[in-house]
Amino acid sequence: MKRKIAAIFAADIAGYSRLVAEDEEETLRRLAAYRAVVDDFIGKAGGRIFNTAGDAVLAEFPSAVEAVRCAIDIQESLRTRNMAYPPSRQMSFRIGITIGDVVERDGDLLGDGVNIAARLEALAEVGGICISRSVHEQVANKLSVQFADIGAQEVKNIPTPVHAYMVAMRREDGTYAKPRVKKKPAAGSRPAWLWPVVVMVIAVTAISVSGFLRFTRMELASERRERSLAKKAALPSSTPSSSPLASAASDPLPAPALVAPAAAVPAPPSSPAQAGEKFAADAVPFVGDHARIFLGNEYVNATDSKAVALNINGVLSSVSGQPSEEIARSAALEQCQKRADAGEVKRPCEVYAVGNSVVYPHGRPPVPALPWLRRDAQIERPFASKDVPLLRESGRTRLENAFVPARKSKSLAIGPTGQFFFNVGLETIQESVRRSLESCGAIAGAACMIVAVDDNFVVAVPTQMKAVGFFQPATEPSIMANGRDNVTRKLAEAATGWNAVAVGSAGRPGLGLKAASERAAIDDALGDCGKHDSNCRVIAIGPFTVAPN
Repeated sequence: MKRKIAAIFAADIAGYSRLVAEDEEETLRRLAAYRAVVDDFIGKAGGRIFNTAGDAVLAEFPSAVEAVRCAIDIQESLRTRNMAYPPSRQMSFRIGITIGDVVERDGDLLGDGVNIAARLEALAEVGGICISRSVHEQVANKLSVQFADIGAQEVKNIPTPVHAYMVAMRREDGTYAKPRVKKKPAAGSRPAWLWPVVVMVIAVTAISVSGFLRFTRMELASERRERSLAKKAALPSSTPSSSPLASAASDPLPAPALVAPAAAVPAPPSSPAQAGEKFAADAVPFVGDHARIFLGNEYVNATDSKAVALNINGVLSSVSGQPSEEIARSAALEQCQKRADAGEVKRPCEVYAVGNSVVYPHGRPPVPALPWLRRDAQIERPFASKDVPLLRESGRTRLENAFVPARKSKSLAIGPTGQFFFNVGLETIQESVRRSLESCGAIAGAACMIVAVDDNFVVAVPTQMKAVGFFQPATEPSIMANGRDNVTRKLAEAATGWNAVAVGSAGRPGLGLKAASERAAIDDALGDCGKHDSNCRVIAIGPFTVAPN
């Protein structure tokens, strides 16, 4: 056996079992013809087929560029051939490509690279191509195609999320509707998604009674999910995606800026999106910056009827050029849920926008006031799962297994009663922070706090006492009413170092501000309180309400 790095190409036919069940002889005949096309393109591109099983093809390429170019050629050639068949009989491949370290044994290839390529294939659109981040880095500036970042995806049997991109396939007439006449793309036409043929099937069948009932069931299921989320907003989660394990994602904003060290000022309430609010790509929550760019360039300018569906892990799907808004809504929701299920993301998708109007029922997720991150070397220390405040032991175990070993950039957000969400493997800390806060806020129903970035705690995490909640001095009942505003103001001004708050039996507060250590802040707070009150005790350290260990 020998090891090597190779671009791994995985493809199989969407709905192959159904095609065989409907007409086995005709399906097998066409499979042979389509496989001849696939094999020919792979050979011409310098690839080698190392395994086949039924409708599946696994091939290796010495170049990621040639692998992607070959996949595009295959999909465009087969799309043309499919035009001769009705939607229900079209034979379309999904293709996944990654670069990985594999083991060669008797001509076959084994290893995570092969497994990841197969998982990416499952994420791909029908008739589409899904590639890993490593492939995108190799081909982004070498091929004249566009890519849509779908963020980090949790996939079966792969321990860390896989950051994936969809290759934007050219469409025939500027819409996603089924092309009836083959024609060359107009000069300067924009690359966009070749949306799955299955959407076309839905467009045809949704008019029938079965389609209507299917749509009705979706709507009822969505309503049940919404009610369930409203009642159980406190369930924990992590990325990837985000998340999920949470979803993973991150991109640059200006300079580093996360949660203020002391949550002294209550976070402003979320401003819910009103029914009919105009769609704005840069306001779509949970998704990556690249996905927002895609929506701004493609969805906003796409023809009606169209819709966008998403979930809080950042799984996204959009369709346009549909026969009606109802069909567009149904198609986007189904496509998003398929993508979520393929990545084993447990959270349900919901319709975010129909046409150019936001219809998302939950409004904007609550997030804290800016800045979301403020770095302070005096309080930062190496991340340790066992020290994360407010979490149950099962949550800390999950962080140890999924967050600690994951690739940067990554961030962890926690909610006021122990909800949490994290993203890993993103391009920048700023995007990771935004997505973690948005997703955690949606789960918790309240603004969350970024407690860790990459391998460090970025807020003052108590070790001398136990954190039991977020400290809100403006409403803290143990502090006398006429002293709360002063505590709030002074904590807000103490932007560096360790802070602590103590209170005596009469409710008079004592403060330890900008201390060099947790112990020093505690001693300063107790000493200050002792000047004005008796029986003083510490009630807050950093941004947390605390109690004795």
